[in-house]
Formats: sequence, structure tokens, C-alpha cells
Amino acid sequence: MAVYIIARMKIHDRAGYDRYEDGFMPVFEKFNGKMLSVDEDPKVLQGEWDHTRSILIEFPDKQSAYAWMMSPEYQEIAKHRLAASEGESILVEGLEDNA
Repeated sequence: MAVYIIARMKIHDRAGYDRYEDGFMPVFEKFNGKMLSVDEDPKVLQGEWDHTRSILIEFPDKQSAYAWMMSPEYQEIAKHRLAASEGESILVEGLEDNA
């Protein structure tokens, strides 16, 4: 079953975050991830939103998502994201196919 990671970030060091982005896709693609949305100007529909970036990504299953997050390659670039931004992320399960 597909899973989705939803994240929102406040970037306070663009150059540092760019170092994260530079290495992101090659690592991400190794784990069958699919980038669904990256938006730096989301439209707020309800509540407060003072984050500078929102991200929505898909993996075919939890195992792929966790393997990506815990991989040495991702951990190596994630240090740049952690130093250059603050944020929150969640993993949600997709709906089962009822067909």
C-alpha cells in the first residue's frame, strides 16, 4: 500500500538548504520515491501557516519510505536540511484499492 510523507519547512539558511537539495534526488530515486509536490507559496485554506515550503512525496510502501529515511546516503544529506531549516513531517498511509 502506498504511503505519503507530508512535510512543511521554515528555511532560514537558503545556501545550506540548497546543499541538501543538490543531493536529494539521486538518493530519493534509489528508493522508488515519487515527488508529488514542492510548493513555496501554498494557499492557506484554514489556520496559520508560516512555513516557507511544503512537500508531498509518495513511496510504494512503508518499507521503502523507512529504508530511504534511514539510509546512510540520506542521513548524510539530511544534516544540511536539519541545519538550514526547521519543520515537521508525517507519514500517512494511502487508501486500499477497492477495485
